[in-house]
Amino acid sequence: MPTKAANLLTLREMLAAARRVGCAVGSFAPRYTPVIAPVLRAGQRTDSPLIVQISQNEFGWYQVSADEFAAAFFDELERQAITVPVTLHLDHTRDFGVIQQAIAAGFTSVMIDASDRPLDENIAITRQVVEYAHAHGVSVEAELGRIGKASDENIETDDDTELFTDPREARRFVDETGVDALAVSIGTVHGVYKVKQPRIDFDRLRAIRAETPVPLVLHGGSGVPPDAIQRAIHLPGGGVTKINIATDLENALLAALGREQRMLNPECKALPPEQLGPALDAVEQTVTEKIVHFLHSHGYAKEFAR
Repeated sequence: MPTKAANLLTLREMLAAARRVGCAVGSFAPRYTPVIAPVLRAGQRTDSPLIVQISQNEFGWYQVSADEFAAAFFDELERQAITVPVTLHLDHTRDFGVIQQAIAAGFTSVMIDASDRPLDENIAITRQVVEYAHAHGVSVEAELGRIGKASDENIETDDDTELFTDPREARRFVDETGVDALAVSIGTVHGVYKVKQPRIDFDRLRAIRAETPVPLVLHGGSGVPPDAIQRAIHLPGGGVTKINIATDLENALLAALGREQRMLNPECKALPPEQLGPALDAVEQTVTEKIVHFLHSHGYAKEFAR
C-alpha cells in the first residue's frame, strides 16, 4: 500500500467535511484506468473535493483489478500533483475477499452491499466488514433498501429490483453496524433513465435523516435533474452528502470515440493518443459540468483541509 498522502481522505473524513460546509461530493466512476486522469484533473481545476470509485461488477466487466485501479489512481495523484481532497472508494461489493483486496491495495473506503439479504443478515454481514475495515483505518458504506436499474444496460449492480429504505429500519441498521455512510433507496436507480424516470421521495429522505445521523448517499445520480439534486442536498436538517455518477462519464467517453459499445480496460489503454486524448477531454468536461452545475462543490477544497 502506498504512503497515505495528506489529501487522501477516508469516506468518513470526506463526508464529515461535506456536511460541515453544506455541500455534496461527487463519487465518479471512471471504469477505465485512463479515465482516472481527467476525473482528477477536473477536481483540481475546479478546486473541488471528489471521490473516485469502481465497483466489484466493473472489475469483471472491464477486466481491471483492484490493484491495477489503485495503482493507476495513485500514479495520477503524484503525476498531476493533485492537492484537492480525494477518496478512493470501492462501490457495490458483495464479496468480503474483494473488499480485503481493495483495502490491501490502498482504497480508503469500501461499500458492502448485502441489501438483497433479510435485514438481520444484512446487519451481520455489514458489521463484519465494518469491524475489519475500521481496524485497517478504512471507512464503510452500506445499503439498506434496494436501488434498482434504469435499464438492462447498467453494470454497476446485478439487482433490477427496487425497495425503498424504511426509515425505522435505518436507525437500527446504523446503530447495530457502525457504518460510516448509508446508501438509501428513495427513487433513483442505476444507469441511464431510458425506461424509468427519476423520482426522489423527499418525504422519505426527510424521515430517514430524522432517524439516523450518518451521512446519506444517493446512487444513480446520472440523469437526475440538477434542481432535484440540489433539493436533496440542502434538505432542512441535512440531506445527501455523496452522489454517485458513473454512466454519464462512460457515455461522454464513448460518444467522443464514436462508439456505442463499451470496451475492456486493456482496449482503452491501447487506443492511440490522437483518439484517446479528445475522449478524455470530453470526460473532463463532463465531470467539470457535474461539479459546477450539478453538485456545486467547486471552490470548497480548502474547506476540507484537515
